[in-house]
Amino acid sequence: MNKAELREFLDEKVIQYNTTDFIDSDPIQIPHQFLLKEDIEISAFLTSSIAWGNRKIIINNSKRMMALMGDSPYDFVMSHTDDQLENLEVFVHRTFNSGDFITFIKGLRHIYKNHNGLEAAFAKNRQAESMQQSITEFRKLFFEIPHQQRTTKHVSDPMQGSAAKRINMFLRWMVRQDKAGVDFGIWKSISPASLSCPLDVHSGNVARKLGLLTRKQNDAKALAELDASLRLLDANDPVKYDFALFGLGVFERF
Repeated sequence: MNKAELREFLDEKVIQYNTTDFIDSDPIQIPHQFLLKEDIEISAFLTSSIAWGNRKIIINNSKRMMALMGDSPYDFVMSHTDDQLENLEVFVHRTFNSGDFITFIKGLRHIYKNHNGLEAAFAKNRQAESMQQSITEFRKLFFEIPHQQRTTKHVSDPMQGSAAKRINMFLRWMVRQDKAGVDFGIWKSISPASLSCPLDVHSGNVARKLGLLTRKQNDAKALAELDASLRLLDANDPVKYDFALFGLGVFERF
């Protein structure tokens, strides 16, 4: 396919998969349970942070996280007691354990109390065509609180070579707004043009088959290459093609 044909093909796949039907089988259904901005972004951040492995298990464990917080994530983050934190000690998702969960709650409270919330913390270091430096700087803020070193692995650092798939997915959820009803678009201080594709096994393999990506590893360098290719197709909203790449890989076994 030439560039025009590839854009037309992927645009059709975006339309096919970027629909509310997508929500029912995706972890994004968790923040869709909420109406308050802070509830949406906190539930989205926590859900995306454990979004690796089987999607049904991710969804079920994300629902459990919300239930342990009384299905009021912002209120829990800001007003929890020590006893309520102890109730979280039953939680585990793969290598994300209760200690990580409790640290994340404390880190989120620190972000809201001292850095004006998640949106402001991520927007502070945004660049015109990249959020990767912003992610690294957010990570520093998030772990200004006392924490175990093991927990830091659950917030990726692009400046250390990570593709930061889960945080880039979280940012897509918060920033993109195309009225399709999937992404929220509640963060107005960050442009969709700055976003990066959540690069994983599925999207990476499809991107390589389509000639959008040549690097074999799914790392920060591969993400930069994929971003550059997608911005040639749509500079204003490159990450919309995540729907196409993911749908082709997961649902169509492309």
